[in-house]
Amino acid sequence: MKQASPKTMPFSASPVLSLRLPVWRSKLVVFLLFLGFAALAVRAWWIQGLGNDFYQKQGESRYQRTLALPATRGKIFDRNGVVLATSLPVRAIWAIPEDVPAELAAPKLEALSKLLGLSQPALRRKLAEDRSFVYLKRQVPLDVAEQVAALDVPGVYQRKEYQRFYPEGEITAHLVGFTNIEDEGQEGIELSMQKQLIGMPGSRRVIKDRMGRVVEDVDELVSPRDGRDLTLSIDSKLQYIAYTDLKEAVQRHKAKAGAAVVLDARTGEVLALVNYPAYNPNRRTQLTGAQLRNRVLTDTFEPGSIMKPLTLARALDLKRVTPTTLIDTAPGRYKLDQATISDSRDFGLLTVAKVLQKSSNIGTTKIALQLKPEEMWEMFTSVGFGQAPEIGFPGAVAGRLRPWQRWRRIEQATMAYGYGISVSLFQIARAYTVLAHDGQLLPLTLFKNSETGAASPEPVAGVQVIAPQTARQVRQMLEAVLGPGGTGQDALLADYRAGGKSGTAYKHIKGQYDKSKYRASFVGIAPISAPRIIVAISIDEPSAGKHFGGQVAGPVFAEIANDTLRALNVTPDKPIPLMAAQHTQPQRLGVNR
Repeated sequence: MKQASPKTMPFSASPVLSLRLPVWRSKLVVFLLFLGFAALAVRAWWIQGLGNDFYQKQGESRYQRTLALPATRGKIFDRNGVVLATSLPVRAIWAIPEDVPAELAAPKLEALSKLLGLSQPALRRKLAEDRSFVYLKRQVPLDVAEQVAALDVPGVYQRKEYQRFYPEGEITAHLVGFTNIEDEGQEGIELSMQKQLIGMPGSRRVIKDRMGRVVEDVDELVSPRDGRDLTLSIDSKLQYIAYTDLKEAVQRHKAKAGAAVVLDARTGEVLALVNYPAYNPNRRTQLTGAQLRNRVLTDTFEPGSIMKPLTLARALDLKRVTPTTLIDTAPGRYKLDQATISDSRDFGLLTVAKVLQKSSNIGTTKIALQLKPEEMWEMFTSVGFGQAPEIGFPGAVAGRLRPWQRWRRIEQATMAYGYGISVSLFQIARAYTVLAHDGQLLPLTLFKNSETGAASPEPVAGVQVIAPQTARQVRQMLEAVLGPGGTGQDALLADYRAGGKSGTAYKHIKGQYDKSKYRASFVGIAPISAPRIIVAISIDEPSAGKHFGGQVAGPVFAEIANDTLRALNVTPDKPIPLMAAQHTQPQRLGVNR
């Protein structure tokens, strides 16, 4: 039976097509589509236009890095070009802890810990830190750094840096100072001249991958500007002479400490400045405060009899006395107000020159009392007492000098021979430039004067404090101190004529003088015929039986001064017969001062 075919219906007759939707719905769809495209256009305009810089920076921050290019710290030289401080290239070993495999092979971990000088637990703790950057070890020598790189430990990297090295070690430690691991000066010249030495670091912009490796340089590069080299006034040979002689004296006399400074009497340049105990700036472990103290510049003390030449110079300059004026010091004790001033013995009638030669406290007191207090005060201030030396060195102290209006007579008297006033060894050495330089106070410097040379230094003009004739008179008196009957015979030089003054002072401890503790000092000028150097020595608390300045510090002056003048090629001025006689003597005659 034939089935009837299904009845076909035209597509246009579909009832769906005949359904009529609301017009607002189609308009809404069109509007929403338009709104969407408009938002995209605005966003694209913002990203490509106004916000472009922001997104550019955000992108760059994810792959660009600015690497610091360290500047090389300036070198420090002595006056002859010998290197005293320089920077050596080393490496900083650092890591990204999360990039170091947790299951790092034990042999590699052990090798890495040995190379870095870290225990394995300490190394594991560093690698376990929740940080994106950690130093494993800084200032690693280059050969060790190469061995670390050869281990090829993932996540461990290296960075270039510098380590300060001091070839002269403890010989120049207190003057040159040292830097810390960040290359910042901590002591001495390294600290005071930090801005000049440090230079200006540069920068380099690069693109890094996620492993921290540089894959491309960006064109922005700022070259580092290295620090400025400095040339000091000291001579490393003279520094060695002064240090070894001072160290030997401190050890021989079982003293607490010692300090010495050598000045050029023509230019005011510091030729040597040493302290003991000292330290090696290349190995600064377990340093003590006593080792770090620069006693020449930072310690003050009552100078004792080394003040007497300055008091007498003032009295001579004001014509209150002459070198031959007689002073009665008998009977060795002198009552002033409620105090008693004494000498070591009854010297009787002394000339002014003999007062200095015998180091008479009574004679100095009677001369000082012929001066007005303000006249003595003007002398002390004019040579720099009570004022910090202007040499740009950290910690240089001013000492103590009270206004003259507050002085009592006994205080004026004791200050005349070095009690009741405190100075540094540097200040007292500078004050003696007045005597060595024909009455002129020289400005001192720790840096080489570019206009002078070591072989033929040109004299520097200073401030005239006393008349040249007065300075020459005092120099003659100082030479007599080292002669027969003087308190400084142990300070005689083998090859040169010299003059100087010893000082022995009780130490002032806890508000009173401790008569079992002394500071022995000596300040001298040589050659006395044409002064070239001033040497000041201070030995703190000698305890091996001798404590007078002439006995303890005098021989140190003789050794340093004689060797220094020889090193400077200064022609000996001592008559040959005297030199021969002195060289044949088994030892110098000792004195009790």
